[in-house]
Amino acid sequence: MVLTDKQRTDLHAGIYEYLLSRGPAFAATAEALAQADPEARSSNSSTDNSKTDGNDDEPSNSNGTSPRKTTPSSATPVLEKKWTAVPRLQKRVLELERQISSNQRIHAHRAGFSGGTASAPLDSTTASGGIRERRMLPRPPAQHSLQSHSSGITALALHPIYTLAASGSEDGTIKLWDHESGDYLRTLRGHTNVVTSVDFCPKGGGYLVSCSTDLSIKIWDVKDNFVCVRTLRGHDHTISCVRFVPPPLGAVFLEGGKIGSVEG
Repeated sequence: MVLTDKQRTDLHAGIYEYLLSRGPAFAATAEALAQADPEARSSNSSTDNSKTDGNDDEPSNSNGTSPRKTTPSSATPVLEKKWTAVPRLQKRVLELERQISSNQRIHAHRAGFSGGTASAPLDSTTASGGIRERRMLPRPPAQHSLQSHSSGITALALHPIYTLAASGSEDGTIKLWDHESGDYLRTLRGHTNVVTSVDFCPKGGGYLVSCSTDLSIKIWDVKDNFVCVRTLRGHDHTISCVRFVPPPLGAVFLEGGKIGSVEG
């Protein structure tokens, strides 16, 4: 690599400053460098003058140069700072490369993903005139494996804002999870039979609705108390699904052909 004149001058000035900071044992070497490249001394002197308080009464040596004091430990020479910065940058580069490699494995199933960038949009036309296959199915490895239910899982819902997931099961319980960390949070008990559907309020509120083959619909407070705040009955057969209707209708939900509402 060829250095520019400015880079070469800065390098010599940094070496000169470093040699001076090492004490009298390196003074002769520093002087030899200054004689070979006088700009190293002048560049370093201008840097020193900008850091001092203007003390111009220091005596001169026989060769006309001002005596140099050893750089205090708190004032690390520029060359040392740059030298120690190189390993830190190399470590950061390795971390970024590992992160890119991990992202490539996670998103390799997505069409158009290549080397951390999208090479083409989904469903785009290929060079042969065909349509690029849309691949949205997840691929292993899984980010988390959540296990706690004692029977089969029949329903799952994700909170629209928080990293909260709710799962319903044939064991009649609803379990809450932090799907980002994979941590189990708590269990909601109240249904006496299979939970067939769960859904969070789309407004981002703290309500979860669930239905079960026990012919009941339950509204849960999942923000503060994690308790059932209301139980709705009226069906004569199994309730297969329940959903909140998005705004502007508010906290209104549909359940098995009937319409209900949640107040508060």
